[in-house]
Amino acid sequence: MCLAIPGQVLTIDNLSDPYNRTGRVRFGTIEKTIHLSYTPEVEVGDYVLVHVGFALQRIDPEEAERIWEILREMEELHDLETADDPPS
Repeated sequence: MCLAIPGQVLTIDNLSDPYNRTGRVRFGTIEKTIHLSYTPEVEVGDYVLVHVGFALQRIDPEEAERIWEILREMEELHDLETADDPPS
């Protein structure tokens, strides 16, 4: 099953090039660089749904928490909540 996972945007790079815009996004204890070109409206602090390294849409914090709860109930967050590596 393919899922879009909610994460919080921590930083945004390439502000001058909307086609190559990336940012650091936090998912539980993991941070990853994500492509933000599909979501030009996103700002630092926003929550986004991410699938295969691309932010698909901005969501509100309450929706992000609801999705995390559903994923916890489905036991789909083990890799994100028990990561050995600290966030970079």
